[in-house]
Amino acid sequence: MTDLSAAPTRRDWKDWVGLIARLVPGVVFVYAGAVKIFDVEGFRTDILAYQLVSWDVANVIALVLPALEIAAGLLLLGGLFTRWAAAAIFGMLLVFMGGIAWVWSQGISIDCGCFGTGGEIDPSKTQYPQKMLENLAMACLCGWLMLRPGSLFSLDVALFGLPVRLEDEDDGSSPAAADGAAAAEKE
Repeated sequence: MTDLSAAPTRRDWKDWVGLIARLVPGVVFVYAGAVKIFDVEGFRTDILAYQLVSWDVANVIALVLPALEIAAGLLLLGGLFTRWAAAAIFGMLLVFMGGIAWVWSQGISIDCGCFGTGGEIDPSKTQYPQKMLENLAMACLCGWLMLRPGSLFSLDVALFGLPVRLEDEDDGSSPAAADGAAAAEKE
């Protein structure tokens, strides 16, 4: 006899963690992209302050990156294509951390420009360790979603059902396996 109480529920703690992991970077990236998309000139100046790319490359980044941030953030907020949206944000965060590490190692004093207010600042006002930790924390949340994209209030679950996990197939503890076992007992 299969213990139905052992079957995962929609209110499993992992689903709540998934919801938080979606909402935090989702809100941050939608807001960051929205701020930048309305000030492309200022954002291009922020990019140039890193002293990593030419004006032409900075212009392309200033035009494309805010739209990518908003799109990936909205997908996370809605829980649609969660794994892919989390992977996109994870990749952006790695690039952002690389940029911060670069300016920090070169002694360049800038505000990161994450929310549209970058550029050169007094060296005593840099926040590189804090920004690295913030990005690392969001990267960890995205890592969770890449490994376990299921969460509460997600369009993925509403449109495509519960994701199949390898451990569910192996040990017979998935809801489908529990339903099959219960149906077999009734016969």
